[in-house]
Amino acid sequence: MNPYNTPALSRPWWKSTQAVLGILALVALLGAFSFPLGFLVMIAAMVAVWVLPPWRWFARLGATFGALVLLTVGAGLGGQLDDNEAGKADAKSGGQGGASAETVSASPTASQSTKAADYTGRPLDEAEKQARSAGYTTGHHDAADEDRVIILRSGWTVCFQKADTTAQTIDFAAVKSTEPCPEKDGGPLPWPKMPDVVGATFNSAAEDLKQAGIALDRVTLDDVYLDIDTPTAEEAAEDGDEWRVCFQSPDEGTKVTSTTKIRLDLGQWTDLDLVQRCPSAKNTTYKIPANDPDYGNDNDNSTTGGGGATDGGSSSSSGGSTGGGSVGTVHPGSFCSPAGATGVSKAGTPMVCGPGSDGRNRWRSA
Repeated sequence: MNPYNTPALSRPWWKSTQAVLGILALVALLGAFSFPLGFLVMIAAMVAVWVLPPWRWFARLGATFGALVLLTVGAGLGGQLDDNEAGKADAKSGGQGGASAETVSASPTASQSTKAADYTGRPLDEAEKQARSAGYTTGHHDAADEDRVIILRSGWTVCFQKADTTAQTIDFAAVKSTEPCPEKDGGPLPWPKMPDVVGATFNSAAEDLKQAGIALDRVTLDDVYLDIDTPTAEEAAEDGDEWRVCFQSPDEGTKVTSTTKIRLDLGQWTDLDLVQRCPSAKNTTYKIPANDPDYGNDNDNSTTGGGGATDGGSSSSSGGSTGGGSVGTVHPGSFCSPAGATGVSKAGTPMVCGPGSDGRNRWRSA
């Protein structure tokens, strides 16, 4: 067989010149409707030009430049068509008597004149988000006279707002979420002041604190006795006329801010108790004198506000006499006297006064 007479092998259709030209034409067509889609097809056309047809390099270079031109022309035609359609829509709306250009331009003004919603009392971040959704540009500042920088907006609460419906702006004045709002924007924070409750019953003190604007859940309770457990607020309220405030912190007239620690030291007594007044200092008195390790000591029979704390009675009149009788309710582990005296814990467990691990008499289970 003569090799010179052998017919040339045919190329696949997708490698033919016609296929590449078709891709180039598709660039212009798709670019007229979607520039991003046309751009992607142009990239594909450039790759096809340099890979598929057996063209010389200058032909391929020219086809690459042509693909870019086709995309530009297609996009331009598409833009002109959109402009024409918009112009026709404007002309149509202008030709109808019901909607003139003046009416359309007046509509935003009507929207701007809408009264802004009231965002006071809301977290600052939520208020700004909702205001922006309503079309307002927002701003904020410290509502107090301290001119603090607001960083974490979720931790601030809106106290005042000033809205300009014409300019569509709204400015929020806020304070920290744990702070009270001032009476006016830029005024001092109206912190409550600690009332004088020393000597008052617990119920009376709780009412005074409430009137001063201090929540009772902010108050820590403690007792002044060494042998009695501290009551809870519910327990103190239940016997509120028996518990008395002996000491308070802070002092009367002190501003109670969000970080101020409030404490009431309570004493408890009735007409039947031997000790019926507050001691001179905290943790220096025993509600039950027999719990005092020095109880019964002849050198300590004087009436004092601490140590033996025998206010209202002497050692000979207490239930814990040297005979070792019952002294009533006692605190387990507390010092006691005399040895052999009996009592019961707050939970009702029988207790006896006897030597502890340190050799001193303490209340322990009988």
